[in-house]
Amino acid sequence: MTKPRRVLITAALPYANNHPHLGHVAGVYLPADTYNRYLRLKGVETVFICGSDDHGVPVTISAQNENSTPEEVVSRYRGIQEKVFGSLGISFDHYSGTSTCEGHAELSQEFFSKILERGDIEEKVTQQFFCDPCQRFLPDRYVEGTCPHCGAEGARGDQCDACGKSYEQEELKDPECAVCKGTPQIVPTRHWFFRLDRYEERLEEWLKSCEGWRDNVRNFARGIVREGLPARSITRDLEWGVPVPLEEAKDKVLYVWFDAPIGYISFTREHFVNQGNPDGWKDWWVDPDVELVHFLGKDNIIFHAVIWPAMLMGQGEYHLPTSIPANEYLNFRGEKFSKSRGVGVTAEEILERFDADRVRYYLTAVAPEGKDTSFTWEDFIQHNNDELSDVVGNFAHRMLTFTAKNFDSRVPMNAADSQLREEILSVIREAREKWDDSLGRQKFRDALDRVLTLARHGNRLFDQAEPWKSRKEDLDRCGADLAALLEVVHAIGVLLSPFLPSTSEKMLSAFSLCAPEPPEALKSLGECEVLTAGGELSPPGIVYPRLELEEDQA
Repeated sequence: MTKPRRVLITAALPYANNHPHLGHVAGVYLPADTYNRYLRLKGVETVFICGSDDHGVPVTISAQNENSTPEEVVSRYRGIQEKVFGSLGISFDHYSGTSTCEGHAELSQEFFSKILERGDIEEKVTQQFFCDPCQRFLPDRYVEGTCPHCGAEGARGDQCDACGKSYEQEELKDPECAVCKGTPQIVPTRHWFFRLDRYEERLEEWLKSCEGWRDNVRNFARGIVREGLPARSITRDLEWGVPVPLEEAKDKVLYVWFDAPIGYISFTREHFVNQGNPDGWKDWWVDPDVELVHFLGKDNIIFHAVIWPAMLMGQGEYHLPTSIPANEYLNFRGEKFSKSRGVGVTAEEILERFDADRVRYYLTAVAPEGKDTSFTWEDFIQHNNDELSDVVGNFAHRMLTFTAKNFDSRVPMNAADSQLREEILSVIREAREKWDDSLGRQKFRDALDRVLTLARHGNRLFDQAEPWKSRKEDLDRCGADLAALLEVVHAIGVLLSPFLPSTSEKMLSAFSLCAPEPPEALKSLGECEVLTAGGELSPPGIVYPRLELEEDQA
């Protein structure tokens, strides 16, 4: 007997020191939520996990700048994140945080200790930047400079956002303290390194087997592995973080990118503890039949496709990621979103002006799946007006309004007698099949376009049927055509549900008395009539007025 399909979905943990901007939403959280909704619509059992990344330098710098404590920063920003995600309809099963999740620190230390026992962690003295005026070592984001690989300025102490490559701190060119802007000195300090070179062969074999992955993920990861993996420092000279479980490392913590992905497991454990099933998490992390899908941005590929799998291999009991659909960047008018430079739009700002589905629609329509894309207010307005308003909203409104006026808001009889029936079923079936194929491969833009194309077909077929004429000349034929065309409206509502949950709910509310629930209806779309002839239709309230560009958006 075939086991039911089960999928564990994670979204990259946002740092607990900022407001989610549209680049974050478009690249990570919205596609993850859409995929989760799609799978559940298909009857697949899923668990959807996320939470804040609380440790590391970004949080300590924010605490210092705000004259606060890391704990206070985490509490404030995690609350903001949860509110924003909820407002966008992004529905995690569990949202936690690495500093408050019970058992997270212990599990992270267990990961470290087991890899150490395997002999894959080595201790050595390294040269690290130290700032005399600040009297501290400068790990990661405390130091900035020029990338040693691509020459980009503003590179962090451990990784370049421009080229995505990582390096040891002493390789950074033209370093300066991110706090006081002084030039740091090189000082010896002791750290512990993960021997990634011992995992190169296994990683290469695993990556070769990962069929169907996006090229930007698989090719980048394989290229990194083929170049050779140097030992990676996994400890830091900080006070805020998970303590290194060694007596001789009392003053050090685990590198934030070592403990952060472990949060996927610890949050899952916490989720099942809260459900009263403390061992339930094992069914999702140990069972090799469970699919593990990580959604993230391209700057996190090296961690999720190379370092994290090596960490899992070092434990020996957890299964590896099944898919890592990393997106490119959504920029703002061609520039990378940047809170410090005031470039971009936060999710909170756009939700003050537009409802969540307007935002979800646009961010999916321009999703940076294969290359960087750019947000502009003009493009946001145009997509919403030309597509969501003029195509989807217009078709649903004209169909349901016409039926209400001429058939007392009931599904007319004899859809099978319509001369358009076969073409209507064909376009619905084609839309459903291509929608399913695209979503199954995490091609969200393409899947949404399939629904838009179906709505365009609906408008075309409505015009071809000319019901405004047939209602006077042949009411039976008019009714048959409308009954068949209502199948298109209903199908659009079902297929939109992973993308636009509120819009879909409104559209499907019109059919609540004459159609099965969406998961059951999905199986029959395009194969036969789904609506009950004579069934009552309810007012949908689905009207998308055209938007206007405001002066401050131009």
